[in-house]
Amino acid sequence: MSYTLFYAPGAASMAVHWMLIELGVPFETVLVDIDSSAPRDPQYLRLNPSGRVPTLVMDGVAYGESVAQIMMLAERHPGSGLVPDAGSPARDEWLQLTIYIANTLMPAMRDWLYAAKDGDPEGAQAVKALAERRIRSVWDDFEKRLSGGGDYLLGDRFGTVDMLAVMLMRWSRHMECAATGRPILRRYIDLIITRPSYIELNMREGLSGWPL
Repeated sequence: MSYTLFYAPGAASMAVHWMLIELGVPFETVLVDIDSSAPRDPQYLRLNPSGRVPTLVMDGVAYGESVAQIMMLAERHPGSGLVPDAGSPARDEWLQLTIYIANTLMPAMRDWLYAAKDGDPEGAQAVKALAERRIRSVWDDFEKRLSGGGDYLLGDRFGTVDMLAVMLMRWSRHMECAATGRPILRRYIDLIITRPSYIELNMREGLSGWPL
């Protein structure tokens, strides 16, 4: 298996980059400057017509959508321990939680971050306010999960849903609803950021300063 990840530091590629490190598989990375015209370069658009990151090239075939990439990697590496075993009740819960994050939390984050760019700038504050309400609702759900026993969102085992969640919690750091403002979520974050894979991820991407 061969993997090449096109990424930008701290962007939606972060969880995929993290998973590749956790898997311990060989992979290459290509930095994409999302603050310039680089994502819309014709060569990059041939790989990912959306022009966004991440793009993951697996055995010569390019795929977009970070959550899909994580699910594909999980299928390719079933013994990783990062997802519950196929056919188990925990696997069903993993699928549900993964799609919940993809369909509810990630769009709300994008609405907050790009309210003025993606829509009418005059309505940006209203869009951001609605996005924050949706994000708070997800934080409420996560707190209930973490209060029910276990250190991670699916209980006692760290996995892909935690990578997605912590990446998105990091995105919330400049919001009024920052995840670090909630003690239960802060304890969860503080536990996970001590993982060697997370430390390596931050070194590779040149990230620092979160959480404070």
